[in-house]
Amino acid sequence: MALRGVWQLQKLVVNYCDWGGSSKGIRAFMASHLPAFKEKNPQLEVVTELVRGQHPNLKGIYKNHNERVVCVRNLAPEDIMLQASRLRCSLGRKVVKLRTRHVTKRPSVQGTWTTELKM
Repeated sequence: MALRGVWQLQKLVVNYCDWGGSSKGIRAFMASHLPAFKEKNPQLEVVTELVRGQHPNLKGIYKNHNERVVCVRNLAPEDIMLQASRLRCSLGRKVVKLRTRHVTKRPSVQGTWTTELKM
């Protein structure tokens, strides 16, 4: 995703095994979908790494120095394309759990409304 017109995903690393059965989908992805993905995203550096004996994964390295790793073990090439586009479209921020179910600038003085309140 672009933040202020700048794409946040800097580098996409594709790790795969040339022998393992769980890398079958990513090998097909690299043959069919990856060249078109590189062509559509010239701002993105795409690197393929051969890592033998490991399950395949996609690693996104963002401009804010965060990394996201997605396991693509036993996935079809279309599903791997979906995961790659999700990495490209995300901002690379860490997921922050909210303390409350609602977020407001002015919390209620009376407290949070629930269905269990009796009048």
